[in-house]
Amino acid sequence: MASTDSSPTAPTPASLAGQEYEVEVGPVAHGGHCVARAEDGRVLFVRHSLPGERVIARVTEGREDSRFLRADAVRVLEPSKDRVPAPCPYAAPGKCGGCDWQHARPGAQRRLKGEVLTEQLRKLAGLSPEEAGWDGTVEPAPGDKVAPGEVPAWRTRVQYTVDENGRAGLRRHRSHEVQPIDRCLIAAEAVTELGIEARAWPGMASVEAVAATGSSDRMVVLTPRGDARLPLVELDRPVSVMRAEEERGRGEQTLHRVHGRAFVRERADGRTWRVSGGGFWQVHHQAAGVLVDAVMRGLTPRKGETALDLYCGAGLFAGALADRMGERGAVLGIEASKRAVHDARHNLADFPRVRIEHGTVERVLPRTGITEADLIVLDPPRAGAGRAVIRHIAPLGARRIAYVACDPAALARDLAHFRDAGYVPRFLRAFDLFPMTHHMECVAILESAEKRRR
Repeated sequence: MASTDSSPTAPTPASLAGQEYEVEVGPVAHGGHCVARAEDGRVLFVRHSLPGERVIARVTEGREDSRFLRADAVRVLEPSKDRVPAPCPYAAPGKCGGCDWQHARPGAQRRLKGEVLTEQLRKLAGLSPEEAGWDGTVEPAPGDKVAPGEVPAWRTRVQYTVDENGRAGLRRHRSHEVQPIDRCLIAAEAVTELGIEARAWPGMASVEAVAATGSSDRMVVLTPRGDARLPLVELDRPVSVMRAEEERGRGEQTLHRVHGRAFVRERADGRTWRVSGGGFWQVHHQAAGVLVDAVMRGLTPRKGETALDLYCGAGLFAGALADRMGERGAVLGIEASKRAVHDARHNLADFPRVRIEHGTVERVLPRTGITEADLIVLDPPRAGAGRAVIRHIAPLGARRIAYVACDPAALARDLAHFRDAGYVPRFLRAFDLFPMTHHMECVAILESAEKRRR
């Protein structure tokens, strides 16, 4: 006979949201916040704060049994010398979650990002900046050095979420709630000129605005809620219009052309690149050029070499390699997105010795039969390449490997995997290609550990 457990259910630990602590703010942590410890020993991750400040921190997430609490600095009792008034009225506790560091001087933002990268390298890869070949600086993009209180308008793609009233805005931090806005200060001027925020979007779940760099192409991607009809798009500039189906599962989002071209034309490294609606391209208007320059300087391609471009997207690095390696050089690109594969094949059609394969790197690369390559570029998604991919490419004996990373933790984890596979950093560069946020881009150039010992 089955027994029944009549023991009382343990009560759910109480939420601490709304509780306030007076704390001294400690070091910056990965994710756009700083670490503080309350008098009762609780660890708080405090947004809108800076190291060394004394603040009143109001808990936004966490319960009595939580290992740590998330909080906002709602009052600054002792400010840092690096603090400035946030230029954007929506960069405040409980409002837009897009920017993390508008309350910090631009130079201080880059210094904080450098501290995060230093800590991730130490903790996850066991590397000092010197061992990683990094000088400790986070470099701004050309034109992004602005005075305290100013904001560079860098973002060429903005994903607006639409509230139940049809008003476009941006998500609040760690929330699906929409913060209606009148203007996003970090949006490129060509995005702002579309006037997305000034009109209603009834029935839409989201509106993505795209303003290409190096051409006048503009695109709006509309995602309706359910079967809602698309509104008539009347904006302040001519645009192409695409309709996207709401994402279900993990497949690639389906897009349909409504008006105009199904792509925009970007410009980088002396070439024009077709990027389809929903396709990946660097968001900062200078990022593609900055990263190509860093990768090519690090790899020093030679005429007639062979190369792999893994996670190749629209073919940016594959094209740069093919151009520099000449007619006898050969490049294989691998990309999981069908849309990006079509773009890459179109963009690189004038290079007969460039081949683009569709599929994940871990599945396609073993099937190619490739046993060696002179150069390898990896630009993986935020989660990184991972141990399995690195174990497969290390035996190819590349003279140099360029690893492009948008997440310092993933970079550090993969550098540890590379070390286990026999490759170590020759040098590392970090770039502030997401000003006012906690994000950054890094380019690590790796060589065989045996070669480095010679």
